[in-house]
Amino acid sequence: MATAEKEQQVEEISEQFKDSAGCWFINSRGLTVKEVQQLRGDIRQAGGHMHVYKNRLAARALAELKLPAMADVLVGPTAFVFCDDDISAPARVIKKFAEDHEALEMKAGLVDGEPVSKDEALRIADLPPKEVLVAQLLSTLQAPLTGIARVCNGPVESFARAVKAIADQKQDEAA
Repeated sequence: MATAEKEQQVEEISEQFKDSAGCWFINSRGLTVKEVQQLRGDIRQAGGHMHVYKNRLAARALAELKLPAMADVLVGPTAFVFCDDDISAPARVIKKFAEDHEALEMKAGLVDGEPVSKDEALRIADLPPKEVLVAQLLSTLQAPLTGIARVCNGPVESFARAVKAIADQKQDEAA
């Protein structure tokens, strides 16, 4: 490959790293072409995209961006799964696909510029989707406010019940 082509590919890889929320490094050696196509499609549906680059060029792109070198990961066949927004969705796809296909292996990852080990990547894959996490957070934040509203509303409700009881009693006495 000519030097100009290499420089262009390093620039392309750098853009991929800059534009993504994270990247998973996987080894897909041993998968058939059909299985790789299925994996790519599943990853795309989960909000990611898979590319295969030369490890040397990827290492140069990481160095240019001042990201961790990942030298121990960029050994042997490596496919790069870039995550658009939600890093856990593509990780879930990879983990599930690896359960059905022994040839697929999660190697490691980069999340927000920080290296993530294989074990950490698999734990991230177990996280619920981003929308569920946001909903859980909002309900946790909302619970104390709902409690405060109920406490503040309690005396007003009690007063209203007392007034109604007195009105009912007076009406019964008048009848």
